[in-house]
Amino acid sequence: MQSSYRPVISATGLFTPEESISNEELVASFNAYVERFNARNAEAIAAGEVEPLEPSSVEFIEKASGIKARHVMAKAPVLDPEIMAPRWEERPNEALSILAEIGVAAARDALSRAGRDAADVDAVLCAASNMQRPYPAMAIEIQQALGIEGFGFDMNVACSSATFGIQTAADYIRAGNARSVLVVSPEITSGHLNWRDRDSHFIFGDVATAVLVEDAAIAPAQHWDILGTRLKTVFSNNIRNNFGFLNRAHPETADQPDKLFVQQGRKVFKEVVPMVAQMILDEAGRLGIDPQALRRLWLHQANTGMNRLIAHRVLGHEADEDESPTVLDTYGNTSSAGSIIAFHLHSDDLEAGDTGLICSFGAGYSAGTVFVRRMG
Repeated sequence: MQSSYRPVISATGLFTPEESISNEELVASFNAYVERFNARNAEAIAAGEVEPLEPSSVEFIEKASGIKARHVMAKAPVLDPEIMAPRWEERPNEALSILAEIGVAAARDALSRAGRDAADVDAVLCAASNMQRPYPAMAIEIQQALGIEGFGFDMNVACSSATFGIQTAADYIRAGNARSVLVVSPEITSGHLNWRDRDSHFIFGDVATAVLVEDAAIAPAQHWDILGTRLKTVFSNNIRNNFGFLNRAHPETADQPDKLFVQQGRKVFKEVVPMVAQMILDEAGRLGIDPQALRRLWLHQANTGMNRLIAHRVLGHEADEDESPTVLDTYGNTSSAGSIIAFHLHSDDLEAGDTGLICSFGAGYSAGTVFVRRMG
């Protein structure tokens, strides 16, 4: 017996930090650190015991990634050559945590855009790659702050967390276990980034997004039908972060670089692009959708080169900015929130009947596709 419940995206929400770091500011900070490091280790470098660090440049960053700036929750300490990490006062347990705070802001934006009250929501999924703590779940804290009855839980599939969350929410709708679900993705990625690594210190930025997934029967007239979703995971060590509470068992390694974000970028590029492109084509075929007729692709914002190649394989031609919009240049890689930001900022101009794709890919490897059609 087919379910009478049909999941749709009623609205999305976005929280953007006020502070932003340009490539020029980032390079000045990084190069100051490099100069100090090389000066402090001059004798060891001369003896061949320590490798000197290389300075960076704006040209290198933009050629490698397409990123020109990124928003952060704490600019000054990130740019301080002696700190180069976000810093803020620890909040008491009774206060709203910083991750929940930005998640609530994005959720309220989504609810407002849908004309929905928090009391109408049945569940909250906090789908993000960088959780503030193991427990209590961030989703439950966000749920409480919004005044939502029902349930909430956290889920982490790295950069694909939001699309995995959308499918999970859609499945709850189809099964009749919920009629309205918030998928919230607060990403303070500045905390897991090694700002002293020349090959990756420019990649990430901070942000929070929210997606309201509901049964079509209660959704606003203007919404997005979820035509189909597909998830895929393939284990890989090419993107990894070994930080966790079990690191206390090995305190001598607590400060090693692998406790922050590390990746083998060339391998990731070579392996993920064909995997994601084929996944999109296969799912479009299953749904009876002509991929070349897709009006817009909202792809994960990780690297302009990856997006260009994936879009080309899907559409059959070089995609322009209208067909595959970019927010990477001003937001940087915001992990699971990236494709949702692109969708949030670049979807209002589509007309009823237009079909598009929200797609994520990242560590795991993990990848998720959400095919949508504009209604109303």
